[in-house]
Amino acid sequence: MTSDAPDAGARPAPDLDALVDGVLAGDRTRLAQAITLVESRRSEDTRLAQDMLGRLLPHTGRALRVGITGVPGVGKSTFIEALGLRLVERDHRVGVLAVDPSSSLSGGSILGDKSRMTDLARHERAFIRPSPAGDSLGGVARRTRESMLVCEAAGYDVIFVETVGVGQSETAVADMVDFFLVLLLPGAGDELQGIKKGIIELADVLAVHKADGDNEARARDAVSDYGAALRYLRPRDEGWTPRAVAVSSRTGTGLDELWDIVKEHDAWARESGALDLRRREQRTRWMWSLIDDELRSAFRRHPAVKAALAGIEGDLAAGTIPATEAALRLLDAYRSARA
Repeated sequence: MTSDAPDAGARPAPDLDALVDGVLAGDRTRLAQAITLVESRRSEDTRLAQDMLGRLLPHTGRALRVGITGVPGVGKSTFIEALGLRLVERDHRVGVLAVDPSSSLSGGSILGDKSRMTDLARHERAFIRPSPAGDSLGGVARRTRESMLVCEAAGYDVIFVETVGVGQSETAVADMVDFFLVLLLPGAGDELQGIKKGIIELADVLAVHKADGDNEARARDAVSDYGAALRYLRPRDEGWTPRAVAVSSRTGTGLDELWDIVKEHDAWARESGALDLRRREQRTRWMWSLIDDELRSAFRRHPAVKAALAGIEGDLAAGTIPATEAALRLLDAYRSARA
């Protein structure tokens, strides 16, 4: 016996017209729904998301995109809230794409940035979207680039991308923003807090955070140390000299100075053509990143690979074959099945 009743587990397709119109009108509920669609891994949602992005694309590209990273405990969320509140009071519309780490055991994430930015989250000119990092490298979520475009289409003119923290692949965020800010702690001295040289070389500004109270003098010393270190590094862009500044979210010290530097960099990048060049290069890298993701996913889904995987992983875990042979066996299984 058959039934015409809808599948209880099926989810109705979103109304694209309503989503697009809502995003363009700045409706935060529709904006959240649009980002959920973009982040979905369902194949039918991916097609809808691409249609939606195509319709939103003409309304993007005008925002100032700022990436913010730093060691755990440096106070990235506190800093973003303090600076964000300043900006919304100056009639900016601030979007925050905050990436939470995902557990390597459960795959879950805390998604607690709204609870850490309560005042900013309540402001009508701000939008905060926490997303899990999942298995994406670089401290950013799988669909951060697309989410950024949706926020821009909704009229947010400043987009902050907060990353998980400094790590080996943290430079990924620099490939999707206009301005890259590294937050540091006072009292680092000459150890540079273990931050990799490559991260420092990508920074447009090094900001020593928590520069207040007993930390104030140490923050000044750290700014001097980092300023000296920057002079020995090749700048990311010819024509722009990275700087080190001291800031405090608690007292507001240095926040206006820092934002003036961001605006100065934006004006220089637009006038010199560096912004257009960077965004063109970013779009190309974005395309190849998507291709890499899809090819890897298609490889893992292939029946021949899935059939061979358990045995090969067992041999690899037992130490009877090296990882190179395991990889070649899987690749051979994939190629033979497609031949």
